Amino acid sequence: MATRGSVQTTFEPVKVIQPIYTGGSVALDDSGRILATCLGEDALLTDLATGEQLARIEGDSEVITTLSLTPSASHLVICSRSLSMRIYSLGSMTDTKLQATPELLRTLKPHTSPVITSTVDDTGTVLATGGADGVVKVWDIRGGFITHTFKGHSGIISALHFFEVSAAEERHRNNNSAHSLKKGNRKSEGKPSSLTDDVVVPNRNVMGGFRLASGGEDGKIRIWDLNARKSISVLDSHVSVVRGLDFSATEHVLVSASRDKTIIIWDAKRWDVTRVIPILEGVESVGFLRKGTLIFTGGEKGKTRLWETHSGREVTQGQNISEGESLVNIIYSKRQSFLLSIYSDQTLVLQSLASLNDYATGGSLGPLPVLRRISGTHDEIIDLAYVAPDRSLLALATNSEDVRIVSLTSSSQSPQESQRDGADLAASYFGADVALLKGHDDIIICLDADWSGHWIATGAKDNSARLWRLDPKTSSFTCFASFTGHAESIGAISLPHASPPVGSNIWKNPLDHPPQFLLTGSQDRTIKRWDIFNTQSSKASRKPPRAIYTRKAHDKDINAIDITHNNTLFASASQDRTVKIWSVEEGEVQGVLRGHRRGVWSVQFAPKETPTITQDGGGASGGRGLALTGSGDKTVKIWSLADYSCLRTLEGHTNSVLKVVWLNPPKSESQDRRGVQVASAGSDGLVKVWDANTGEVACTLDNHEDRVWALTVHPTTNTIVSGGGDSTITFWTDTTSTTIAATAAASTARVEQEQKLQNYIHAGSYRSAITLALQLNHPARLLSLFTSVVNTNPPESRSLCGLLAVDEVLATLGEEQLFILLLRVRDWNTNARTAPVAQRILWTLVKSYSASKLTNLKGSSRGGLKGSSLQDVLDALKAYTERHYKRMEELVDESYLVEYTLREMDEVAFGDGILDGNPIGQGQDAIMT
Repeated sequence: MATRGSVQTTFEPVKVIQPIYTGGSVALDDSGRILATCLGEDALLTDLATGEQLARIEGDSEVITTLSLTPSASHLVICSRSLSMRIYSLGSMTDTKLQATPELLRTLKPHTSPVITSTVDDTGTVLATGGADGVVKVWDIRGGFITHTFKGHSGIISALHFFEVSAAEERHRNNNSAHSLKKGNRKSEGKPSSLTDDVVVPNRNVMGGFRLASGGEDGKIRIWDLNARKSISVLDSHVSVVRGLDFSATEHVLVSASRDKTIIIWDAKRWDVTRVIPILEGVESVGFLRKGTLIFTGGEKGKTRLWETHSGREVTQGQNISEGESLVNIIYSKRQSFLLSIYSDQTLVLQSLASLNDYATGGSLGPLPVLRRISGTHDEIIDLAYVAPDRSLLALATNSEDVRIVSLTSSSQSPQESQRDGADLAASYFGADVALLKGHDDIIICLDADWSGHWIATGAKDNSARLWRLDPKTSSFTCFASFTGHAESIGAISLPHASPPVGSNIWKNPLDHPPQFLLTGSQDRTIKRWDIFNTQSSKASRKPPRAIYTRKAHDKDINAIDITHNNTLFASASQDRTVKIWSVEEGEVQGVLRGHRRGVWSVQFAPKETPTITQDGGGASGGRGLALTGSGDKTVKIWSLADYSCLRTLEGHTNSVLKVVWLNPPKSESQDRRGVQVASAGSDGLVKVWDANTGEVACTLDNHEDRVWALTVHPTTNTIVSGGGDSTITFWTDTTSTTIAATAAASTARVEQEQKLQNYIHAGSYRSAITLALQLNHPARLLSLFTSVVNTNPPESRSLCGLLAVDEVLATLGEEQLFILLLRVRDWNTNARTAPVAQRILWTLVKSYSASKLTNLKGSSRGGLKGSSLQDVLDALKAYTERHYKRMEELVDESYLVEYTLREMDEVAFGDGILDGNPIGQGQDAIMT
């Protein structure tokens, strides 16, 4: 068996596509750039122009019920089911430096029940909260105190909106109030009036023209005067929960939307109904556009619709209303001139309002153009593949009936340029949604791409397969053909991967040359081959395509299919624990791979230039190629196609192996000298890279919290892409060459520094030697140096440690160096052999520094010493020093006993000076037998 090389394989997760929104409240700042979303219990701040995560604020273990962002993005307010409200300062963010630094200012308990909705006024100074207890409260954001408390609703508060009335309207309302007061005074004939406390006295208070509209589940809307601190009107015309409110200062009207399928326009002077517009769908969001002349709505039918305010006529004609995902909210960005629509499937869509510039009253508009589609979460990643000629796109099967195409490149424009121009929001960034391929009626289970990246095939639970044509240059993503014939779900699909000869017509223009054939495997236990050329003929004659052949392949579900690099063989993996090798042309079985103890989830043939692998018993893979399989028995197996025998069994996963891939074959000019490597993904959430020659794990990649279903490898860079049930896509870059180079450079530098240290010690340059030993984190070298200094014989006069030069060095150390040396002294003091040296150095340090200097020392993060404190060091020194002194005292006591015993022995044996009748001379030794 081949021996394993010394090369350490390394992969690093350089980029990750993660969920940004999993449902709940969404907020946008005034610039239309900073997006605040709920991610389970956490809140996320994202740069809408670049897709960059600005900050993630951890939750309090309870789901967020609502969040609000101030217009300047200076503060974020989060309310959760824990009945708490947290106010965060986000720091100063500018167009040139967009970086959030969340700081928790205070935590409050706003209501006795969860806060359902909240909103911030245009100035960003006050916040309104509405709870399930029917109470509305107004807060000072920076001060964190309540300014108003309004009661009157009989149920949950469902909508809130701040607005400001004009001075004329304020005078009109005050005049009406004064007129009512005079009339009441005449009737009372001098008696005290009970209306006096309710009269709003005209003044120039900052709250004078500010109002707050609140809507509840009881269908009522209350208008609150923030100066008078009371309700000035109750609007009761809706028969269901009020979901949206907005005010137009130009038209002096308020619009309200309800799930009773209507929107109502209210006159802000008399608070009468001006117009009722039937929407014929439950409305979740409403707002004004173009200074109040147009109204936008969104609701259960999932379409953004525009209406004329004065006529009530729908402007957006010809929209196809389908039973798709419903709209839960729409946010209007005035500065960037777009609508941000939030759907119930956690999709965010940016729609341009540029078409409104040419709109004339009485005209009509088509659907608003989509600037960008953002997937809040990709749900469970079932399968993925690189697509496009330059592999700049990624196709995802995400537990839905649509294929998502995401970009793997970033726009060349700077963030400042994208901030200035709202149209630049359509520019792509890494992880941005590029297209959505619609056509299947049920969840897509599998997909595969051809050699060119222009064609992908998908199989779904609707028992059909589809072939898609992708042209990124023209943004054309269309369904080329549909294949029906299986009786159950299609769980495996494969396209030929062999590239045509360079310079051929197919190679020059792959868009006009679809793959020759398509293979599908189903839960009905059959495999089918579909001829694409015949499919083109069927399309011309409008006949459904038919399979060239159908084979009863396995006894259970078919999980995977793969085709060899020369398009002669294909393999099918099944839950019946076998993998069968078939001829592509005839559809006949060529061999069966048996050995797995559970169902086989994945199979893949080795690339064309894969070297030979030697079997443990001495056999080799031969010239027909290799196959790789992963099974529910937690193992990965490598098979020889020469005799269909198992060459290697790779064990290491703790759960089912769901996907296996071959890494690119090593190049002859490569310096790392790695052998053949494969990668596997399992239900344990791990991706493992294996050395195929030794069967050992080269490295384990861990960045998923759920099972990893999907795995693919970039054809040139060897980047591994993994996707799992945690909605996370991780890009693992092969950093082996970089690691080898960095290790070699670090080793060379360390050898040079060690040699320099030896030179310093030999030359007597104690300052440089001690400083370098501390820098290199060499406790043994440092101890050897101090030992030689302490044992200097004779020691220099007036030296604390033995040499005056070392005393001077120890007295002028930096704070970090001093703390590290104290840590070393602590470690040396724990050993009885090195304790004398430690005590001498400690004595020198204590004599050289003042107590205030030592007490102000702080812990170091170098050398694995992070977390140590001076108190810990002193406690350890004290404990072991007391132990050493106690041991010395015990030795002194024992020495008295030894001395007494020896003296008594002398008196007994040599008291008369005669031994065996012979006198003992002075200085003569006595030999005892």
